[in-house]
Amino acid sequence: MSTGTTPDGARSTRPADLERAGVWLAGHGLVDVRPTPLLAARLAARRGTRLAAHVLLAVFIMVVALIYVTDRPAGASDDGSGPYRHWSLPVLTAAVAALVLAQSLLDRWVRRVDRRAGATLPRRVAHPVRLGWRTVLGGPRAAFAVATFAGATALAIAALTVRDSAARHAALVLLIALCGVAVATVVQLRHILTHPVVADDEVSLTADVIMRVEDAREVATPTVVWCLPVASVFDTALGWWNAAWLVFVVLGAVTLVLITARTARSSTVARHATSGR
Repeated sequence: MSTGTTPDGARSTRPADLERAGVWLAGHGLVDVRPTPLLAARLAARRGTRLAAHVLLAVFIMVVALIYVTDRPAGASDDGSGPYRHWSLPVLTAAVAALVLAQSLLDRWVRRVDRRAGATLPRRVAHPVRLGWRTVLGGPRAAFAVATFAGATALAIAALTVRDSAARHAALVLLIALCGVAVATVVQLRHILTHPVVADDEVSLTADVIMRVEDAREVATPTVVWCLPVASVFDTALGWWNAAWLVFVVLGAVTLVLITARTARSSTVARHATSGR
């Protein structure tokens, strides 16, 4: 990998980051490539962003659960009827907006690191072919992500037709949360697909594609969709709804394992993409 001029702060790159970059390169079959401060800075930014995103989503799930629990009807009857507080749904909508905004800020931070890195390169190369979602994410993973969101939405809408007001309220909370997660996912994928290439030779171009593929696969994994029912659904009295969600989550997890096992490694995808095959 060409060293070139390092990005801002590269001189202060921690040895640990360089070591992690070397491990990352070796793990993707680039054992003969020397890690550079530029690559170390980009990988460190992505590690920090990924950790922050995980914490953000965990907090979002807890907020959804807290809103649902505190909004339980006082003096509810056996069928779940009872007065609900009117502040919960606006608060949940605000939490959804905050999730999307926070995720956008994290993506902007990654773009800023990449932009600074790219500005220091004496020359830049382009991909030999356009990297669309089929290349970066793959058809099976994209279809799986869409099907997961569609299935979760269908299960939530199904509960809106029952007479149990507690179940209807749980379904409404779930629908709003699902919308937030879906929008945040689209925002992240758009960033991954459209941000400029940061590379000055074939090896750094391959590393750039590997990072895109790994980021896209991470974003498209519907872990939060599987966790959201725990915040509200399993507290309802609808046995069929709970059973349907359990089957949905188990089948989804099994499907993801099968897709992962049959999908080419990110390094293989990157080599095919950079060679134009």
